[in-house]
Amino acid sequence: MTSGEDGADLDDLTFRRPTEADHPRVVDVIDHWWGERRMRHLLPRLWLEHFSGTSWIVEREDGRLAGFVVAFVSQDRPDTGYVHMIAAEPNRRRRGLGRALYERTFADLAARGVRRVQAVTWPGNRTSVAFHRALGFRVDDGPGTQRLYGTPAHVDHDGPDEDRVVFTRDL
Repeated sequence: MTSGEDGADLDDLTFRRPTEADHPRVVDVIDHWWGERRMRHLLPRLWLEHFSGTSWIVEREDGRLAGFVVAFVSQDRPDTGYVHMIAAEPNRRRRGLGRALYERTFADLAARGVRRVQAVTWPGNRTSVAFHRALGFRVDDGPGTQRLYGTPAHVDHDGPDEDRVVFTRDL
């Protein structure tokens, strides 16, 4: 039996590796799951084509998507993994699904020699910031950061007006 952080049962969910064929159904939910922010462009098909060995899809018993994570081992820094995108269906949040996705990803990356995992989020996404901190990620507060929305963030990290909180977690 798999349990969430609040004891919620995750037995009605199936975890599996994504395939390229999953792309349409994943991008169909992204914008909605991110509160109608336009995010689908951040997950082109190539992510599910080339990084399935370190990524996961979670399905409900009825086959609908419940969550996913897309991650990879850095080509230039093989001791570092990166989580490109993680999401849980809004009515499944705070029930341990995100933690279970990250735990599987940590195991995948550690088996490949990764010693640290990085991720980023928009500093205004306080839920994401709190979630990552609760999982043991540290916020980079070094040179070049400013406090945005109460959190150290890198201004223009991903281009003009694309500020990001940069997280790191040791495995």
